[in-house]
Amino acid sequence: MRTFDDAGIFAGHTVLVRSDLNVPMDEGTITDRGRIDASARTIRQLAEAGAKVIVMSHLGRPKGEPDPQFSLLPIAAELGEAIGREVFFAADTVGEEAQSKAAALEPGQVLLLENLRFNPGETSKDEDERRAFAEQLAALADDFVSDGFGVVHRRQASVYEIAGLLPHFAGSLVRSEVEVSDRLLNDPASPFTVVLGGSKVSDKLGVIDNLIERADNLLIGGGMVFTFLAARGHSIGASLVETERIDDVRGYLERAEAGGAKIVLPTDIVMAASFAADADNWVREVSELESTPAGAEGIGLDIGPESARAYAKIIEDSTTVFWNGPMGVFEFPAFASGTKAVAAALTDTADTTGRERLTVVGGGDSAAAVRSLGFSDDDFGHISTGGGASLEYLEGKTLPGLEALA
Repeated sequence: MRTFDDAGIFAGHTVLVRSDLNVPMDEGTITDRGRIDASARTIRQLAEAGAKVIVMSHLGRPKGEPDPQFSLLPIAAELGEAIGREVFFAADTVGEEAQSKAAALEPGQVLLLENLRFNPGETSKDEDERRAFAEQLAALADDFVSDGFGVVHRRQASVYEIAGLLPHFAGSLVRSEVEVSDRLLNDPASPFTVVLGGSKVSDKLGVIDNLIERADNLLIGGGMVFTFLAARGHSIGASLVETERIDDVRGYLERAEAGGAKIVLPTDIVMAASFAADADNWVREVSELESTPAGAEGIGLDIGPESARAYAKIIEDSTTVFWNGPMGVFEFPAFASGTKAVAAALTDTADTTGRERLTVVGGGDSAAAVRSLGFSDDDFGHISTGGGASLEYLEGKTLPGLEALA
């Protein structure tokens, strides 16, 4: 992967930077600016070195045409605050406004283009359409810097095709993400613990498959845990389960027993009468999940307090920890305790033997969870900006956006 050590090589050049500014929004208000802050370093480096910087990104999933609710306009001011200088905005991607504002840039100035996905060529399945859009983007600049780790698993015009049209480099964010992911895959200090949660076990099977012989412990939580409990023969009430994945899960449990990582499941669960923030709730041992208060139908929404303490102890004893996926419905305070316990256990800079450790929060819902629960990015060794990209990397897949930077 081609990187740069000195942004000064771009002085006077117009540099097109693919960032990932796909932040969560609520009626036009940014609710988590983590990806903006993470993207700021490369953009600031280039601007301070005298480059003319054009930033491009997507937001949400518009259907290949302009949609005001997905405009990047609100992002411009936040990005400017993060990099400490004004960010100009073009209300199109490759049209007259983008072209004129790009041509007018002075060294050190930064321009943000409108949402890339307003153009159907960005995500088209037709390679020729993607390349045509990439050519229009490339015409704006002299060099291309890929710094949106959250999209490097996508074969899209601004990620893949454009790298074949301009001198290309990985930005500092992509480089740091790859270095951390490589360390997890190839050189994790033992004990190495992987914590997996979230709603669907199917989203995590590839990671389990690739890490079950590399990790020492696999801690399972979130909605996906009920497929594991069902595979172990437990009744799970009305809890989420992927019945078509039960045989797959049994296979991983057998591999673990045959000498792979130790798969750790909760011993207790916080059950609720319904999926609601104010739902009546109770704690049950995993062997008694169908034991409910009168008139209630139980659905599991968090790991229980006994499990949270056990998971925290394993994490605290580990020197390398990768975590992806909340332990419960953390958006509801009554069901956030398991996720908070895991996050708190990751914040220590040393394991119980005093060794410095690497703690990685794997992006997506996990990153949103730690911030919403009051933790700072600085509390962890690394918070990834790429949920899906992080998982695919740890599955051992080749990511098109990184392949294009070779």
